[in-house]
Amino acid sequence: MPLPPGGYIGRFAPSPTGPLHAGSLVAALASWLDARAHGGQWLVRIEDIDPPRCSPGADLFLLQQLAACGLHPDQPPVWQSQRHALYANALQRLIQAGLAYGCACTRKEIEAALLAQGVQRARHQQAVYPGTCRLGSHGRAVRAWRLEVERIAGATDLHWQDRRLGPQTQNVAAEVGDFVLQRADGLWAYQLAVVVDDAAQGVTDIVRGADLRDNTARQILLQRALGLPTPRYLHTPLVLDARGEKLSKQHGAPAIDTRSAASCLAALRQAAQALGLPEEPGADAGISDQLLRWTTMWRARWG
Repeated sequence: MPLPPGGYIGRFAPSPTGPLHAGSLVAALASWLDARAHGGQWLVRIEDIDPPRCSPGADLFLLQQLAACGLHPDQPPVWQSQRHALYANALQRLIQAGLAYGCACTRKEIEAALLAQGVQRARHQQAVYPGTCRLGSHGRAVRAWRLEVERIAGATDLHWQDRRLGPQTQNVAAEVGDFVLQRADGLWAYQLAVVVDDAAQGVTDIVRGADLRDNTARQILLQRALGLPTPRYLHTPLVLDARGEKLSKQHGAPAIDTRSAASCLAALRQAAQALGLPEEPGADAGISDQLLRWTTMWRARWG
């Protein structure tokens, strides 16, 4: 796939819920390598729009870990918690265009409406909103704002190309429904914030873990609704724990050890191996030399 006009801008966007672990380092390294392989810029964005989930000081520690591993952003990092005005503006544009509506439903009401329709939600599966408030909140106070998905082109048959996984498709209307843009607690939904920020920062390429692949169709719909460009996507393999589940902070994944250059290099080698980048002769090379070698390998595979 050709590069978008204007050059390459990539990003790594961690949530500060804890330190970097082996899985998040894979995503960080992959996004950094892709930017370097394309001669582009690599940005870091701290996605801290959900304060109850964030750990105090985790953002600064994440940045220290990245720096210790030789992964330095080309611009100062930005924090989503400082960008609320951008999200509010985007929501107003969607409301004015008739693409977003206020929702007064509670979770219990949504579940009850689905049961009344004979829809049984599978375990761990998100409920597809039944559209109760699509024609108005019927005098009840608005709790959240939703995107009216079916009014956007491609909602029932969205196709996109993943640089690693190949052709992808999703029926967002049937599988997701009218998803939330601003939550009942006033916090901004991840989907809206990430789309607005990627466009505002000029991001052309998104390289992230395969667990986020399912978000892509929703984000493309939002890009279309807001008249924003669609980046290229590459979803990397997941790092699994001993139970075969995704390695995550929620499941107690240990932080990578960045207390010495040797421990950083060991963590980077493990991440590179997960990305299918073999160790080359010259195992005694330092971090910068090894990053350069992996960049060359990445360029040959994904450039």
